[in-house]
Amino acid sequence: MEKAVIQAQLPPELMARALSFVEEGWASNLDELLVESLRRFLESHSSRMTESFVMSDVQWGLTGND
Repeated sequence: MEKAVIQAQLPPELMARALSFVEEGWASNLDELLVESLRRFLESHSSRMTESFVMSDVQWGLTGND
C-alpha cells in the first residue's frame, strides 16, 4: 500500500512531548506515534458519534429530560 507523506508544523511543546513519548518507548519512532494518534482521533470523532451527541443535546434542550 502506498503511503501519503504529510508536512505539519507543531508547537514546540507538543513536539517535545511527542519526542519524549518516543524516547520512553511508547512508540518506535515519531511517524508511528503520529499515525496512531491520528487513527485514534479519527475513531473517537466519527461523524456518526458526533451526530448522536448533537441529537441527544437537542432532545435534552427540547424536553429538559435527562
